[in-house]
Amino acid sequence: MKFFPSAVMCLALLLGGSPGCSEAEREFTEDGRVIVNYWEHWQGFEKEAMQAVVDDFNASQDRIFVKMLAVSQIDQKFVLATAGGRPPDVAGLWERQIAPYAEKGALTPLTPYLEEAGITGEEYIPAIWRMLQYRGIVWALPSTPASIGLHWNKRMFREAGLDPEKPPTSMAELEAMNEVLTVVELRRGGETVRARYSELTDAEKQAKDFEIIEMGFTPNEPGWWTGYNGFWFGAKLWDGEGNLTATSPENIAAVEWYAGFYEKYGIDNMRKFGASFTGNFASPQNPFLDERIAMVLQGVWMYNFIDQFAPQLEWAATAFPVEDPAVRPNTTLVNTDILVIPKGAKNPDEAFEFIRFVNEQRNIEKLCMGQRKFSPMREYSDEFIDLHPHPYIQTFIDLANSPNARVLPKVPVAEEYNIEMVNAYSKAAGGLATPEEALRYAGERAQWKLDRSNRRWEQTGEMRMREWRQGDP
Repeated sequence: MKFFPSAVMCLALLLGGSPGCSEAEREFTEDGRVIVNYWEHWQGFEKEAMQAVVDDFNASQDRIFVKMLAVSQIDQKFVLATAGGRPPDVAGLWERQIAPYAEKGALTPLTPYLEEAGITGEEYIPAIWRMLQYRGIVWALPSTPASIGLHWNKRMFREAGLDPEKPPTSMAELEAMNEVLTVVELRRGGETVRARYSELTDAEKQAKDFEIIEMGFTPNEPGWWTGYNGFWFGAKLWDGEGNLTATSPENIAAVEWYAGFYEKYGIDNMRKFGASFTGNFASPQNPFLDERIAMVLQGVWMYNFIDQFAPQLEWAATAFPVEDPAVRPNTTLVNTDILVIPKGAKNPDEAFEFIRFVNEQRNIEKLCMGQRKFSPMREYSDEFIDLHPHPYIQTFIDLANSPNARVLPKVPVAEEYNIEMVNAYSKAAGGLATPEEALRYAGERAQWKLDRSNRRWEQTGEMRMREWRQGDP
């Protein structure tokens, strides 16, 4: 299903792109203001937070009126609208879409606008600024960023005899605490009993004839970053040039760690436990919120769901454990929502004026405060921290600013690569291949796609770069 719109866009854009627009195609309000159409993927309170900033922009001047529309499946609709020459003026996307969309000529380069406006990377958190660029061109400005870290349940720690103020910092500590926090149900002496995994006999552990009731931690909940687990083992996913590094020792270690959970607790037991909460993330039945899992890897946004569905939860957040905390402290994955100007937008200058307004300190802080996230800027006001409702917002700011903050590979096949990596983890966990075999297969498949993309770039890259530097996608 994804291939169709991509193929359509490639064909349409590569064969001549959108038809552009004339003055007659522009829309105006009754009082003569240029209408900037803005598509955004947010719903609910996140949409309301941006609408408040849009309202501020509309009230700040009398030349431009931004009309925001919440759009579901925005990635697919963005592709089709751009290919058809009828894109919005501004779109709210995700940073992972920059490389493939830029390569296909679906975005307007922002570098000329930024140079004229005097906006530089010095103003932004370094990891976030890196994400906005592809082949040396800036394609977007951020809206709301995120970093991810360990969230843990203090009550479950305390009842298991652990210090609720001391979360694990290393993978070894995570594994040891998991054994104490995991509760299973099994038959003993003709009776059904519950026991902590650490209390089982060696024979019971070997037999794996039990049902998991609670777990300390499982890497498949929520499982959104499985393909990037290597980051917490010091892995890189590509060499920054043209080579993917799926089979690096660090990635192999990460897959061994992941598969180890299934080996220790039993594949069927893990699957049965996971099946009991699949699909219930934004609900009181979320296994972290209803206290069936004591530790979870989640983003800064998790506070919103705790506050909404489990305000009684005793919790805290910190950096996720790494193999060696003395070498790689505060390792995290950073991502961000972005604002872009599609190719063929009717009002690119007015669109950038709005994007620039959003990125002014007081406006970006208002947006990020409304979404309970942190600002993408290096500097923020004292009020932003003092008034922020998230009790651990400084933790996620520190993670985003960490030298060990990681971002997704900036290659046009990043999403396909991630799918291959996730499949590799699943194969190894299911015993269908060794970690090295599974990763080699994933790496070869993704490398073939990247090589194909690079060959295409060798033929068109010089022309593309010339166009991009001139501000023409």
